[in-house]
Amino acid sequence: MAQTKERKVPVNLRQSGDSDVKMLIGTRVRKSPFWHKSVEHGVRAVTVYNKVYHPRLYFSPEADSLMGEYEYLTRHVTLWNVACERQIMVKGPDALNFVNRVVTRDMKKKLPVNRARYVILCDNDGGVVNDPVLLRVAEDEFWFSISDSDLLLWLKGLNTGWGFDVEIAEIDVSPVQVQGPKAQPLMHDLFGAQVDEIPYYGLWQTTLDGLEVVISRTGFSGEVGYEVYLRNATRDADGLWDAIVEAGQPYNLRVIAPGHIRRIEAGILSYGQDMDIETNLFELPLEWQFDPDKPDWYVGRDALHRIREQGVGRKLTGVVMGGPRVTWYNADFWTVRDGGDGHDIGYVTSAFYSPKLETNIGLAMVPIDYTKVGTQLAVDLPGEAEAVSAVVHAVPFYDPKKEIPRGGKPGAQAAE
Repeated sequence: MAQTKERKVPVNLRQSGDSDVKMLIGTRVRKSPFWHKSVEHGVRAVTVYNKVYHPRLYFSPEADSLMGEYEYLTRHVTLWNVACERQIMVKGPDALNFVNRVVTRDMKKKLPVNRARYVILCDNDGGVVNDPVLLRVAEDEFWFSISDSDLLLWLKGLNTGWGFDVEIAEIDVSPVQVQGPKAQPLMHDLFGAQVDEIPYYGLWQTTLDGLEVVISRTGFSGEVGYEVYLRNATRDADGLWDAIVEAGQPYNLRVIAPGHIRRIEAGILSYGQDMDIETNLFELPLEWQFDPDKPDWYVGRDALHRIREQGVGRKLTGVVMGGPRVTWYNADFWTVRDGGDGHDIGYVTSAFYSPKLETNIGLAMVPIDYTKVGTQLAVDLPGEAEAVSAVVHAVPFYDPKKEIPRGGKPGAQAAE
Protein backbone atom coordinates (compact mmCIF):
# COMPACT_ATOMS: atom_id res chain seq x y z
CA MET A 1 0.00 0.00 0.00
CA ALA A 2 1.57 3.26 -1.18
CA GLN A 3 1.78 5.91 1.54
CA THR A 4 3.36 8.36 -0.99
CA LYS A 5 5.80 9.57 1.69
CA GLU A 6 7.14 8.52 5.07
CA ARG A 7 4.74 9.67 7.78
CA LYS A 8 4.93 9.59 11.57
CA VAL A 9 1.37 8.20 11.55
CA PRO A 10 0.70 6.31 8.30
CA VAL A 11 -2.60 6.73 6.48
CA ASN A 12 -4.79 3.69 7.18
CA LEU A 13 -5.16 2.23 3.69
CA ARG A 14 -7.02 -0.94 4.71
CA GLN A 15 -10.30 -1.36 2.80
CA SER A 16 -12.91 -2.05 5.50
CA GLY A 17 -15.82 -0.33 3.77
CA ASP A 18 -18.99 1.15 5.24
CA SER A 19 -20.29 -1.37 7.77
CA ASP A 20 -23.39 0.73 8.53
CA VAL A 21 -22.44 1.14 12.20
CA LYS A 22 -24.96 3.16 14.21
CA MET A 23 -23.79 6.60 15.33
CA LEU A 24 -24.08 6.91 19.11
CA ILE A 25 -25.74 10.18 20.08
CA GLY A 26 -24.77 11.19 23.60
CA THR A 27 -23.44 13.90 25.86
CA ARG A 28 -19.78 13.24 25.09
CA VAL A 29 -20.09 14.94 21.68
CA ARG A 30 -21.58 18.42 21.47
CA LYS A 31 -25.02 19.07 20.03
CA SER A 32 -24.79 22.44 18.30
CA PRO A 33 -27.44 25.15 18.78
CA PHE A 34 -28.98 24.05 15.46
CA TRP A 35 -28.85 20.30 16.10
CA HIS A 36 -32.51 20.04 17.12
CA LYS A 37 -33.47 21.86 13.91
CA SER A 38 -31.55 19.28 11.88
CA VAL A 39 -33.46 16.57 13.70
CA GLU A 40 -36.75 18.33 12.92
CA HIS A 41 -35.81 18.37 9.24
CA GLY A 42 -35.14 14.65 9.17
CA VAL A 43 -31.36 14.27 9.30
CA ARG A 44 -30.50 10.70 8.30
CA ALA A 45 -26.72 10.49 8.61
CA VAL A 46 -24.22 12.37 10.75
CA THR A 47 -20.52 12.43 11.44
CA VAL A 48 -18.45 14.16 14.13
CA TYR A 49 -16.55 17.32 13.18
CA ASN A 50 -14.75 19.45 15.76
CA LYS A 51 -16.34 17.24 18.43
CA VAL A 52 -19.79 18.38 17.21
CA TYR A 53 -22.48 16.29 15.50
CA HIS A 54 -22.43 17.25 11.85
CA PRO A 55 -25.28 16.38 9.41
CA ARG A 56 -24.26 14.56 6.23
CA LEU A 57 -27.62 13.51 4.71
CA TYR A 58 -31.29 14.53 4.90
CA PHE A 59 -32.93 13.33 1.68
CA SER A 60 -34.49 9.87 1.54
CA PRO A 61 -33.58 7.28 -1.12
CA GLU A 62 -36.91 8.13 -2.78
CA ALA A 63 -35.69 11.75 -3.06
CA ASP A 64 -32.38 10.50 -4.55
CA SER A 65 -30.36 11.02 -1.35
CA LEU A 66 -27.21 13.09 -1.90
CA MET A 67 -27.85 13.46 -5.62
CA GLY A 68 -31.24 14.95 -4.80
CA GLU A 69 -29.63 17.37 -2.39
CA TYR A 70 -27.14 18.35 -5.11
CA GLU A 71 -30.06 19.13 -7.43
CA TYR A 72 -31.55 21.60 -4.96
CA LEU A 73 -28.14 23.15 -4.25
CA THR A 74 -27.42 23.81 -7.92
CA ARG A 75 -30.95 24.79 -9.03
CA HIS A 76 -32.63 26.44 -6.03
CA VAL A 77 -31.34 27.35 -2.55
CA THR A 78 -30.35 25.33 0.48
CA LEU A 79 -29.82 25.81 4.21
CA TRP A 80 -26.97 24.03 6.00
CA ASN A 81 -26.28 23.50 9.68
CA VAL A 82 -22.53 24.16 9.85
CA ALA A 83 -22.29 25.04 13.54
CA CYS A 84 -19.46 22.50 13.69
CA GLU A 85 -17.36 25.41 12.40
CA ARG A 86 -16.61 26.49 15.95
CA GLN A 87 -15.60 30.13 16.33
CA ILE A 88 -12.30 30.91 18.04
CA MET A 89 -11.94 34.58 18.95
CA VAL A 90 -8.63 36.42 19.25
CA LYS A 91 -9.25 39.85 20.77
CA GLY A 92 -7.09 42.52 22.31
CA PRO A 93 -4.42 45.16 21.66
CA ASP A 94 -2.03 42.60 20.13
CA ALA A 95 -4.65 40.70 18.13
CA LEU A 96 -3.38 41.64 14.66
CA ASN A 97 0.24 40.85 15.48
CA PHE A 98 -0.75 37.54 17.05
CA VAL A 99 -2.92 36.51 14.10
CA ASN A 100 -0.20 37.43 11.63
CA ARG A 101 2.20 35.13 13.49
CA VAL A 102 0.01 32.06 13.01
CA VAL A 103 -1.11 32.29 9.34
CA THR A 104 0.97 32.04 6.19
CA ARG A 105 -0.27 35.18 4.41
CA ASP A 106 0.12 38.80 5.50
CA MET A 107 -3.09 39.80 7.28
CA LYS A 108 -1.75 43.30 7.87
CA LYS A 109 -2.17 43.86 4.13
CA LYS A 110 -5.01 41.52 3.26
CA LEU A 111 -7.55 41.73 6.07
CA PRO A 112 -9.19 45.08 6.89
CA VAL A 113 -12.19 45.23 9.20
CA ASN A 114 -15.36 43.61 7.82
CA ARG A 115 -13.50 41.30 5.50
CA ALA A 116 -12.75 37.57 5.62
CA ARG A 117 -9.98 35.42 4.18
CA TYR A 118 -9.39 31.72 3.71
CA VAL A 119 -6.14 31.10 5.59
CA ILE A 120 -3.69 28.35 6.48
CA LEU A 121 -2.01 27.73 9.83
CA CYS A 122 1.09 25.53 9.88
CA ASP A 123 3.27 23.88 12.50
CA ASN A 124 7.04 24.27 12.65
CA ASP A 125 7.48 21.52 10.05
CA GLY A 126 5.15 23.27 7.58
CA GLY A 127 2.30 20.81 8.18
CA VAL A 128 -1.24 22.17 7.92
CA VAL A 129 -2.75 22.61 11.38
CA ASN A 130 -6.06 24.09 10.19
CA ASP A 131 -7.53 25.83 7.13
CA PRO A 132 -10.22 28.14 8.51
CA VAL A 133 -11.96 31.22 7.23
CA LEU A 134 -10.65 34.17 9.24
CA LEU A 135 -13.06 37.03 9.92
CA ARG A 136 -12.04 40.48 11.15
CA VAL A 137 -15.06 41.88 12.94
CA ALA A 138 -13.26 44.82 14.63
CA GLU A 139 -9.86 46.48 14.68
CA ASP A 140 -8.88 44.33 17.64
CA GLU A 141 -11.06 41.25 17.11
CA PHE A 142 -10.72 38.26 14.80
CA TRP A 143 -12.74 35.04 14.53
CA PHE A 144 -11.26 31.79 13.21
CA SER A 145 -14.12 29.76 11.70
CA ILE A 146 -12.26 26.51 12.04
CA SER A 147 -11.99 23.27 10.14
CA ASP A 148 -11.64 19.91 11.87
CA SER A 149 -8.80 20.31 14.39
CA ASP A 150 -8.52 21.87 17.84
CA LEU A 151 -7.32 25.36 17.02
CA LEU A 152 -8.31 26.75 20.42
CA LEU A 153 -5.70 24.65 22.22
CA TRP A 154 -3.10 25.34 19.49
CA LEU A 155 -3.47 29.11 19.79
CA LYS A 156 -3.55 29.07 23.58
CA GLY A 157 -0.43 26.92 23.64
CA LEU A 158 1.45 29.27 21.33
CA ASN A 159 0.55 32.31 23.38
CA THR A 160 1.69 30.66 26.59
CA GLY A 161 5.19 31.20 25.27
CA TRP A 162 4.62 34.43 23.37
CA GLY A 163 2.68 36.41 25.97
CA PHE A 164 0.70 38.62 23.57
CA ASP A 165 -1.96 40.84 25.13
CA VAL A 166 -4.94 38.98 23.68
CA GLU A 167 -7.91 36.96 24.83
CA ILE A 168 -8.25 33.60 23.06
CA ALA A 169 -11.57 31.86 23.57
CA GLU A 170 -14.36 29.97 21.87
CA ILE A 171 -17.44 32.19 21.65
CA ASP A 172 -21.18 31.58 21.46
CA VAL A 173 -21.37 32.21 17.71
CA SER A 174 -22.62 29.56 15.30
CA PRO A 175 -22.96 29.77 11.51
CA VAL A 176 -25.46 28.45 9.00
CA GLN A 177 -24.88 28.53 5.27
CA VAL A 178 -27.40 29.67 2.66
CA GLN A 179 -26.15 28.30 -0.65
CA GLY A 180 -27.45 28.07 -4.21
CA PRO A 181 -28.40 30.22 -7.20
CA LYS A 182 -31.44 31.66 -5.39
CA ALA A 183 -29.49 32.55 -2.23
CA GLN A 184 -29.17 36.23 -3.10
CA PRO A 185 -32.89 36.99 -3.59
CA LEU A 186 -33.72 35.05 -0.42
CA MET A 187 -31.16 37.02 1.60
CA HIS A 188 -32.42 40.24 0.00
CA ASP A 189 -35.92 39.45 1.24
CA LEU A 190 -34.61 38.82 4.75
CA PHE A 191 -32.06 41.60 5.17
CA GLY A 192 -32.81 44.22 2.53
CA ALA A 193 -30.87 45.71 -0.35
CA GLN A 194 -27.62 46.18 1.56
CA VAL A 195 -26.99 42.44 1.50
CA ASP A 196 -26.59 42.75 -2.28
CA GLU A 197 -23.59 45.02 -1.74
CA ILE A 198 -21.53 42.55 0.28
CA PRO A 199 -18.44 41.73 -1.83
CA TYR A 200 -17.02 38.24 -2.18
CA TYR A 201 -15.43 37.45 1.20
CA GLY A 202 -16.91 40.64 2.64
CA LEU A 203 -18.75 40.94 5.97
CA TRP A 204 -21.82 42.85 7.06
CA GLN A 205 -22.75 43.10 10.74
CA THR A 206 -26.47 43.62 11.19
CA THR A 207 -29.60 42.41 13.00
CA LEU A 208 -32.68 40.42 12.04
CA ASP A 209 -35.66 41.02 14.31
CA GLY A 210 -33.29 41.73 17.17
CA LEU A 211 -30.94 38.81 16.39
CA GLU A 212 -27.30 39.89 16.03
CA VAL A 213 -25.59 38.38 13.00
CA VAL A 214 -22.47 38.71 10.87
CA ILE A 215 -23.10 37.85 7.22
CA SER A 216 -20.26 36.81 4.93
CA ARG A 217 -20.24 36.17 1.17
CA THR A 218 -18.57 32.81 1.57
CA GLY A 219 -19.39 29.12 1.47
CA PHE A 220 -18.32 25.53 0.91
CA SER A 221 -20.26 24.93 -2.29
CA GLY A 222 -18.81 26.74 -5.29
CA GLU A 223 -22.28 28.26 -5.72
CA VAL A 224 -23.54 31.74 -4.81
CA GLY A 225 -23.69 31.66 -1.06
CA TYR A 226 -23.64 33.29 2.34
CA GLU A 227 -22.70 32.29 5.84
CA VAL A 228 -24.76 33.80 8.63
CA TYR A 229 -22.88 33.85 11.95
CA LEU A 230 -25.33 34.13 14.82
CA ARG A 231 -24.21 35.79 18.03
CA ASN A 232 -25.80 34.40 21.24
CA ALA A 233 -26.46 31.27 19.19
CA THR A 234 -27.43 29.04 22.10
CA ARG A 235 -30.32 31.39 22.91
CA ASP A 236 -31.34 32.59 19.45
CA ALA A 237 -30.85 29.57 17.16
CA ASP A 238 -34.57 28.91 16.59
CA GLY A 239 -35.29 32.51 15.61
CA LEU A 240 -32.66 32.64 12.89
CA TRP A 241 -33.27 29.16 11.51
CA ASP A 242 -37.04 29.53 11.33
CA ALA A 243 -36.79 32.95 9.69
CA ILE A 244 -34.55 31.60 6.92
CA VAL A 245 -36.76 28.55 6.35
CA GLU A 246 -39.88 30.72 6.09
CA ALA A 247 -38.24 33.24 3.76
CA GLY A 248 -36.97 30.40 1.60
CA GLN A 249 -40.33 28.84 0.78
CA PRO A 250 -40.93 30.91 -2.40
CA TYR A 251 -37.48 29.82 -3.60
CA ASN A 252 -37.89 26.05 -3.02
CA LEU A 253 -35.46 26.09 -0.11
CA ARG A 254 -34.51 22.73 1.34
CA VAL A 255 -32.37 21.86 4.32
CA ILE A 256 -29.48 19.70 3.14
CA ALA A 257 -26.06 18.52 4.24
CA PRO A 258 -22.97 20.45 3.15
CA GLY A 259 -22.54 19.77 -0.58
CA HIS A 260 -19.47 17.58 -0.90
CA ILE A 261 -20.19 16.68 -4.50
CA ARG A 262 -20.18 20.34 -5.44
CA ARG A 263 -17.18 21.18 -3.27
CA ILE A 264 -15.09 18.54 -5.06
CA GLU A 265 -16.17 19.96 -8.43
CA ALA A 266 -15.04 23.36 -7.12
CA GLY A 267 -11.71 22.04 -5.86
CA ILE A 268 -12.49 22.84 -2.22
CA LEU A 269 -10.51 20.68 0.21
CA SER A 270 -11.76 18.97 3.37
CA TYR A 271 -9.42 18.91 6.38
CA GLY A 272 -8.75 15.44 7.76
CA GLN A 273 -9.77 13.91 4.45
CA ASP A 274 -7.68 15.68 1.80
CA MET A 275 -5.00 17.04 4.15
CA ASP A 276 -3.79 16.90 7.72
CA ILE A 277 -0.87 18.01 9.88
CA GLU A 278 1.52 15.78 7.90
CA THR A 279 0.62 17.52 4.63
CA ASN A 280 2.18 20.80 3.53
CA LEU A 281 0.93 23.54 1.20
CA PHE A 282 3.13 22.48 -1.70
CA GLU A 283 1.64 18.98 -1.66
CA LEU A 284 -1.80 20.56 -2.14
CA PRO A 285 -3.36 22.92 -4.70
CA LEU A 286 -2.73 25.64 -2.11
CA GLU A 287 0.66 27.01 -3.09
CA TRP A 288 -1.00 30.41 -3.48
CA GLN A 289 -1.33 30.49 0.30
CA PHE A 290 2.45 30.81 0.60
CA ASP A 291 3.70 34.40 0.46
CA PRO A 292 7.49 34.37 0.04
CA ASP A 293 7.64 38.13 0.60
CA LYS A 294 5.71 38.28 3.87
CA PRO A 295 8.00 40.34 6.11
CA ASP A 296 6.83 39.09 9.50
CA TRP A 297 7.91 35.77 10.95
CA TYR A 298 5.18 33.16 11.44
CA VAL A 299 4.98 29.55 12.60
CA GLY A 300 6.19 27.30 9.79
CA ARG A 301 7.86 30.07 7.79
CA ASP A 302 11.34 28.55 7.70
CA ALA A 303 10.03 25.09 6.87
CA LEU A 304 7.86 26.36 4.01
CA HIS A 305 10.74 28.29 2.46
CA ARG A 306 12.89 25.15 2.68
CA ILE A 307 10.17 22.89 1.20
CA ARG A 308 9.58 25.35 -1.63
CA GLU A 309 13.29 25.29 -2.49
CA GLN A 310 13.66 21.49 -2.22
CA GLY A 311 10.38 20.57 -3.90
CA VAL A 312 7.94 17.83 -2.94
CA GLY A 313 7.67 14.21 -3.96
CA ARG A 314 3.89 13.96 -4.05
CA LYS A 315 0.85 16.10 -4.75
CA LEU A 316 -2.92 16.05 -4.31
CA THR A 317 -4.34 16.09 -7.82
CA GLY A 318 -7.66 15.70 -9.57
CA VAL A 319 -8.72 12.43 -11.17
CA VAL A 320 -11.62 11.48 -13.44
CA MET A 321 -12.63 7.85 -12.97
CA GLY A 322 -14.70 5.24 -14.72
CA GLY A 323 -16.85 2.60 -13.07
CA PRO A 324 -20.33 2.81 -11.53
CA ARG A 325 -21.50 6.15 -10.17
CA VAL A 326 -20.05 7.03 -6.77
CA THR A 327 -23.09 8.37 -4.92
CA TRP A 328 -21.98 8.03 -1.28
CA TYR A 329 -18.99 9.23 0.73
CA ASN A 330 -15.91 7.07 0.21
CA ALA A 331 -15.45 5.02 3.38
CA ASP A 332 -11.79 4.26 2.62
CA PHE A 333 -8.81 5.78 0.87
CA TRP A 334 -9.07 3.86 -2.42
CA THR A 335 -5.89 2.59 -4.03
CA VAL A 336 -4.57 4.46 -7.08
CA ARG A 337 -2.48 2.46 -9.56
CA ASP A 338 -0.09 3.12 -12.40
CA GLY A 339 -2.12 3.10 -15.61
CA GLY A 340 0.41 0.80 -17.28
CA ASP A 341 1.76 -1.96 -15.04
CA GLY A 342 -0.90 -1.51 -12.33
CA HIS A 343 1.37 -1.19 -9.28
CA ASP A 344 -0.09 0.90 -6.47
CA ILE A 345 1.17 4.48 -6.28
CA GLY A 346 -1.23 6.45 -4.08
CA TYR A 347 -4.76 6.82 -2.80
CA VAL A 348 -8.03 8.68 -3.38
CA THR A 349 -8.99 11.04 -0.56
CA SER A 350 -12.40 12.29 -1.80
CA ALA A 351 -14.66 11.11 -4.62
CA PHE A 352 -18.17 11.46 -6.03
CA TYR A 353 -20.08 11.26 -9.26
CA SER A 354 -20.17 14.73 -10.82
CA PRO A 355 -23.44 15.65 -12.55
CA LYS A 356 -21.69 18.59 -14.21
CA LEU A 357 -18.93 16.47 -15.76
CA GLU A 358 -21.13 13.34 -16.01
CA THR A 359 -18.41 11.12 -14.61
CA ASN A 360 -16.83 10.11 -11.31
CA ILE A 361 -14.28 12.63 -10.05
CA GLY A 362 -11.98 12.70 -7.07
CA LEU A 363 -8.88 14.00 -5.38
CA ALA A 364 -5.91 11.69 -5.07
CA MET A 365 -2.49 11.85 -3.42
CA VAL A 366 0.07 10.54 -5.91
CA PRO A 367 3.80 10.86 -6.62
CA ILE A 368 4.77 14.07 -8.39
CA ASP A 369 5.61 12.19 -11.62
CA TYR A 370 1.94 11.23 -11.95
CA THR A 371 0.43 14.72 -11.64
CA LYS A 372 0.53 15.92 -15.24
CA VAL A 373 -2.96 16.46 -16.67
CA GLY A 374 -3.81 13.54 -18.92
CA THR A 375 -1.68 10.94 -17.10
CA GLN A 376 -3.36 7.54 -17.22
CA LEU A 377 -4.08 5.87 -13.88
CA ALA A 378 -6.39 3.21 -12.45
CA VAL A 379 -8.39 3.17 -9.21
CA ASP A 380 -9.68 0.29 -7.08
CA LEU A 381 -13.39 1.03 -6.56
CA PRO A 382 -15.29 -1.02 -3.95
CA GLY A 383 -17.13 -3.98 -5.41
CA GLU A 384 -15.34 -3.88 -8.77
CA ALA A 385 -13.42 -6.99 -9.84
CA GLU A 386 -10.76 -4.91 -11.58
CA ALA A 387 -9.41 -1.41 -11.18
CA VAL A 388 -11.31 1.17 -13.24
CA SER A 389 -9.55 3.51 -15.64
CA ALA A 390 -8.73 7.01 -14.45
CA VAL A 391 -6.98 10.08 -15.79
CA VAL A 392 -5.42 13.11 -14.08
CA HIS A 393 -7.58 16.24 -14.36
CA ALA A 394 -6.99 19.86 -13.44
CA VAL A 395 -8.42 21.18 -10.16
CA PRO A 396 -10.93 22.81 -9.89
CA PHE A 397 -12.90 20.51 -12.17
CA TYR A 398 -15.53 23.17 -12.90
CA ASP A 399 -15.63 26.99 -12.85
CA PRO A 400 -11.90 27.35 -12.10
CA LYS A 401 -12.11 31.16 -11.87
CA LYS A 402 -14.88 30.97 -9.24
CA GLU A 403 -17.18 33.08 -11.35
CA ILE A 404 -20.30 31.42 -9.90
CA PRO A 405 -19.71 32.20 -6.19
CA ARG A 406 -18.63 35.71 -7.15
CA GLY A 407 -22.07 36.19 -8.68
CA GLY A 408 -21.28 35.63 -12.34
CA LYS A 409 -21.69 32.74 -14.72
CA PRO A 410 -19.17 29.96 -15.30
CA GLY A 411 -16.78 30.26 -18.18
CA ALA A 412 -14.85 27.38 -19.69
CA GLN A 413 -14.31 24.47 -17.35
CA ALA A 414 -10.85 23.29 -16.41
CA ALA A 415 -8.77 21.25 -18.85
CA GLU A 416 -10.16 17.86 -19.80
